[in-house]
Amino acid sequence: MQNPQIPGPELDDLDLRILEQLQEDSSLTNQDLAARVHASPPTCLRRVRRLVDEGVIDRQVAILSAEKLGSTLTAIVEITLDVQAAESLAAFEQSVLAEPAVLQCYRVSPGPDFVLIAQVKDMPAYHALVHRAFTAQANVRNVRTFFSVHRAKFETRIDVRG
Repeated sequence: MQNPQIPGPELDDLDLRILEQLQEDSSLTNQDLAARVHASPPTCLRRVRRLVDEGVIDRQVAILSAEKLGSTLTAIVEITLDVQAAESLAAFEQSVLAEPAVLQCYRVSPGPDFVLIAQVKDMPAYHALVHRAFTAQANVRNVRTFFSVHRAKFETRIDVRG
């Protein structure tokens, strides 16, 4: 299970079953989780606490419906900076972390310096985001955006057995 290049905790089959169930529904009570993974509730609770303490479980969240909340425009944004020095990349990254509309931020290579996933209400909200977070910054050379017209798949789960 462990990648020799990335140190991490040893996970056994029970850990993997727990992780699979929590990725499906993290609101399960400890009793229900224990029943689903065929373990005692105390054992299950100890395992979940260990997985949290070791950082395997990063956080537990509710996934909201952007559409039902009126946030219907998904933008995939490529950002290229003028200066790619480590300080410049870190400064841009820090500014993006403060932007609530930006859901994901990846530093990539080759090509643009960053790829962002943003979720906004509509095109005026997107334009405001671009001006506020990207074009107002002196170091941004290019902003290229793709708008989602259909989302065929959206998953948050990681294949813990792969």
